[in-house]
Amino acid sequence: MPSAATVPRWCHASPVTRAETAARVVRETGGVMVHPSQEPAVIAGQGTIALEVLEQAPEVNAVVVPVGGGGMIAGIAIAIKALRPDVKVFAAEPCNADDCYQSKLRGELTPSPHPQETIADAVRTNIGPNTWPIIRDLVDDVLTVSEEEIKQATRLVWERMKLLIEPTAGVGVAAVLSERFQAFPRDLEHICIVLCGGNVDLSSLTWLTERPGTAE
Repeated sequence: MPSAATVPRWCHASPVTRAETAARVVRETGGVMVHPSQEPAVIAGQGTIALEVLEQAPEVNAVVVPVGGGGMIAGIAIAIKALRPDVKVFAAEPCNADDCYQSKLRGELTPSPHPQETIADAVRTNIGPNTWPIIRDLVDDVLTVSEEEIKQATRLVWERMKLLIEPTAGVGVAAVLSERFQAFPRDLEHICIVLCGGNVDLSSLTWLTERPGTAE
């Protein structure tokens, strides 16, 4: 397939404008749209994360995954529930972008057309028509966390684990540290948190100085 130089197209960070811009690029270039979370092949590829977890940590009995569009947790849930249905799968998302939580609560896909600002910007998007049925049927629960909890969890991983994760990855850590998760039955003692990325703009981390805080 011949390749050609592609000029970046910028748009406002909202689900509607992203879809409109992507559709325009496809029309203008004759390209093929590969959705980052709703494409079945992408979902299947994300499922290999679960295969690695089960191979490397067979004692695991809970997996916690940040959720935005839902591709990663959908793939993981399919693989986990097929191979180890006893393992719990939890989604984690910011309170400011909680469409997955609202969808689970109402039993129907409930997108948020205008999600609030969140430090976990990689999950400031909605689950979709391909990921929702999988999440509905295979994800055991959805945990939401505040912006402050995300900041504290991210900083904790930086300071104690020496891993430069992005705040979106901190969402899963914050969920496990939350009071709600701690109230779950104590048989969930082997927990895997998927640290989903390390895209950090160090020049934009003003919250580090706004509230210093310390890891405890």
